Amino acid sequence: MRLDKFLGTYDLGTRKQIKEYLKNGRCTVNGVVVTKPDVHVDESKDEISFDGILLEYSKYHYYMLYKPAGVVSATTDGRNETVLDLLSEENVKGLSPAGRLDIDTEGLLLLTDDGGLIHRLLSPKKHVDKVYEVHLAHELSDNDISKLEAGVNIGDLRDDGSPDLTLPARIEVASPDEEGRPVVLLTIHEGRFHQVKRMMEAVGNEVLFLKRLSMGPLKLDESLSPGEYRKLTEEELKALNVSE
Repeated sequence: MRLDKFLGTYDLGTRKQIKEYLKNGRCTVNGVVVTKPDVHVDESKDEISFDGILLEYSKYHYYMLYKPAGVVSATTDGRNETVLDLLSEENVKGLSPAGRLDIDTEGLLLLTDDGGLIHRLLSPKKHVDKVYEVHLAHELSDNDISKLEAGVNIGDLRDDGSPDLTLPARIEVASPDEEGRPVVLLTIHEGRFHQVKRMMEAVGNEVLFLKRLSMGPLKLDESLSPGEYRKLTEEELKALNVSE
């Protein structure tokens, strides 16, 4: 890869600006100052530094975000703060959220420019588990749980006009929250519009608080506070079958 192209992946400036930076001796390759933009480098082996900071090349980028309520799961929005706005210190070019969380829902959100991974996680054929912590207006009865786990009608229709029931789900009753409200852990394999809320409405209940805890093998790092993020670890990337 040409050196100027490599530096361009870090959004350091325009091609013209990068050439000027190189002329001024701000970049080193394996400890040697390089001033020519057309020098070819091996991004996987060469140590390339800019202003003394080592630049580690990655074809794709992966960030775990603890999405807070009030932020939209979009790359741009004319009215609300977006999840990309929370990564203001990163080069967010090409990043997209892997799936969406409603504006009032918080929890795990993966942001990446790896379109293949996003497809694998969101494809209905893959049946990737998504686990939510759901705080409810009142307790679910055994009958409610049986209905939800079997699949419920949330208003979607098949091509023939018949109800398109949700796929079978799993429900685990958890301890009540600090306000004494009932809490369940709900595992689903789809990502329909407002699905969790509509499922609970289908059995006469109401979601008061919703948080995504995991998506496939990726679990929310509880050391993160709402609005904080970090890069995925090597172990998490391996679990997602991603090799850097």
